[in-house]
Amino acid sequence: MGRTYLVEEGVGQYLSELSTAGRPFVTGLLIGQCSPQRDYVLRAVRTPPRDQHKEENVSPPKLAALDEEWVTTHASQVSRMLPGGLLVLGVFMIATPELSKDGQSTLRKLIFSVEKSLTKRRLWKPAEEEVSDRAALQICSATKKVVCRTYDVQDPKSSAKPADWKYQSALSASWLALGCTVNVNIHIPLLATSPNHDLEKNTKNGLNRWSKQIEDSVFLINGQVKDDDTELLEGQKKLKGNTQSSTQFSDVKVLTQLCQGSSPRSTATVQVCSGSINLRGAVKCRAYIHNNKPRVKEAIQALKRDIINTLSDRCEILFEDLILNERPQKKNFEREYHMLPQRLFVPVAGSSVMLSDYKFSDEATAEIQERFVEMLDQAVQAEDIHIAEGISTVDICPVPDTLEDTQQTQLTKATLLLKLQQNMGVVVAAAVAVLASIFSFNYFSD
Repeated sequence: MGRTYLVEEGVGQYLSELSTAGRPFVTGLLIGQCSPQRDYVLRAVRTPPRDQHKEENVSPPKLAALDEEWVTTHASQVSRMLPGGLLVLGVFMIATPELSKDGQSTLRKLIFSVEKSLTKRRLWKPAEEEVSDRAALQICSATKKVVCRTYDVQDPKSSAKPADWKYQSALSASWLALGCTVNVNIHIPLLATSPNHDLEKNTKNGLNRWSKQIEDSVFLINGQVKDDDTELLEGQKKLKGNTQSSTQFSDVKVLTQLCQGSSPRSTATVQVCSGSINLRGAVKCRAYIHNNKPRVKEAIQALKRDIINTLSDRCEILFEDLILNERPQKKNFEREYHMLPQRLFVPVAGSSVMLSDYKFSDEATAEIQERFVEMLDQAVQAEDIHIAEGISTVDICPVPDTLEDTQQTQLTKATLLLKLQQNMGVVVAAAVAVLASIFSFNYFSD
């Protein structure tokens, strides 16, 4: 038996409108949430045209003209705008009967390309029991026939499996929300051996280490530690779904462990660095979970991934902005301060779920609205844009010019400290032996 997709009714209306647009074929993304029992589709978003004039002059129309790279780029941009718990569940295609015969093979190729692109950017690994099926939805623009199949993206040789596609009203009107504020103060050394002071690569390596701390953190939901397999709503009154959006919000505190590993012993490493990157600020994180008896484990996992994604994404956005503005790469760079883009949230009509985006301080509201239309095909009113947090910064610090003069002194101090730590056991043992001999001598003298 294949998977079941419960789909927001508005998605059906949106796809119907696209099928009457008169184009030979339209592609897009399916956005929603996976769960062990079934998947939920909250949004469908068409692929924005890359070159409208060029597309109109493709004659005769062929699926071979589809720009696969553009579809995967769109998926990467959209994934940044999804809060915890939401992801790209698959792709869809609306095509004429003449093109439909090649539709499934094209969709299969797109599914694996999109997943490969999204996986590259993640700093977390999927759990073993996690759902790895992705949907391929094909609609005939003439007959309106809907065919849904799934492919296992963990298996490159995966064949198509049938899936049920069922519409439901007010699907996400009363989903559960979890939110937290995470204070960030991450120090990332820039190794002297790093070529051309590759800031982006060093930052990603530092965030990788930080993400492991987040994975190992303790999460308090409304002040309590809950067992992974218990229901999230256990002990709470559940709100029944209705046509009006309503949200049950859980406040979460994140307790990060000071030291990692079960062994009390640790090894210090001395490295020669050319500078450091410091990320500082308080980031707002949010995750949404379906209201069909969700487990604590599912909710915490969604929030963990949002914490990791939101910092990784905005660092990525910052470096893209620096590249676009052609910031010169200097060998002996000066100290630089940059502001990370602020997170904002935008409501979805008829849903308790909010979508996300990032805004630089000098970015106009009109630019945010334009991006929502282009990426998510959603018009946004200025008053519906809620900036969730203050400014977070990136401080890129070079080593002082006197590095060569002070380097040997610093290394000597570090070496002495290491030797002292290594020999502490010997010193203590010697002291104990001396005391024992004195005690023995006094005892026998008496």
